[in-house]
Amino acid sequence: MTGAASHAISLDQLPTNQWATVLDVRRPPQVDDADLVLRLTEIGFVPGETVRIVAAGLPGREPLAVRLGHTTFALRRHEASFVHVSPSEPGHG
Repeated sequence: MTGAASHAISLDQLPTNQWATVLDVRRPPQVDDADLVLRLTEIGFVPGETVRIVAAGLPGREPLAVRLGHTTFALRRHEASFVHVSPSEPGHG
């Protein structure tokens, strides 16, 4: 991989309307967040899926409207921080 696609960021850091590929959903440091990570995986945040943030609330980008497949989910930034993605090259999507 080269360019933007070669580095991983958390989904909450992805710019609005940029496509990315899910790399993984990281395990949380707090036990309280373990169910959250399981839920994210169950709804489709799995390696290889393409995602993009289609809208973000103001102020502070809270919540995030995230497009995954043909579905849009509202995620808090805290929730999105567990999903690690590889941003796509400009023009993808």
